[in-house]
Amino acid sequence: MKKIILLALICPLLGIAQLKTIPKKLPTKTNITLPKIGGTTNSSTIDIAAGLKEALNNGITKEVSKLTAVDGFLKNEAVKILIPEELQKVESTLRKLGMGNLADQGIVAMNRAAEDAVKEATPIFVSAVKNMTITDAKSILMGKEDAATVYLQGATTKDLYSKLSPVVQQSIGKVGADTIWNTIISKYNSIPFVSKVNPDITDYITNKSMDGVFKMIAVEEKNIRTDLKSRTSPLLQSVFGLLNK
Repeated sequence: MKKIILLALICPLLGIAQLKTIPKKLPTKTNITLPKIGGTTNSSTIDIAAGLKEALNNGITKEVSKLTAVDGFLKNEAVKILIPEELQKVESTLRKLGMGNLADQGIVAMNRAAEDAVKEATPIFVSAVKNMTITDAKSILMGKEDAATVYLQGATTKDLYSKLSPVVQQSIGKVGADTIWNTIISKYNSIPFVSKVNPDITDYITNKSMDGVFKMIAVEEKNIRTDLKSRTSPLLQSVFGLLNK
């Protein structure tokens, strides 16, 4: 019985699918019957809010771990960090002067810094989920397809930036991005008649790292909401069956 419940709870973002059919008054706990091995049944009280918290934690861990892997940002076109818009003229000029490889190194370095830094995001998200109230849980369950992501953005953005910014700064040095970017800016500023630039790369990478994390959590959330195949256990089927009534 406990194994069935545990397996069900580690499905990411439990309980946030099929939103349009969720009733206005949602119980926080309900008795459901789960089939046991051998064909017998047993009744257990399931705390929907606690289940949602557990599932959110696992979904967050899954997506953040993807981004922290090598090429987690660089090879993911949805979150890949590109040259800042205000520096695109720098990139264009370098490529025209045969220094495209330097620009490419700058892109790789930014993404490596993000991959290294976002490891710090998980504890902040876990804390936000832990502090989620029953009212928050109900709002997420009955909200839009990105309700969980919006909740996490509101609850974590300030702390996430404060935590990630110094880590990004360290990561920039760790992966050599500072040296590469100093070379890029120095090369560009030495070109006659160009307007000098001095971008805040730490701020840029920090914000892009946060954007990437939230974007991937939103993708995971939407997938769970729309993919009925995520009901892979008797527990999920029973809970969704209850919410759909």
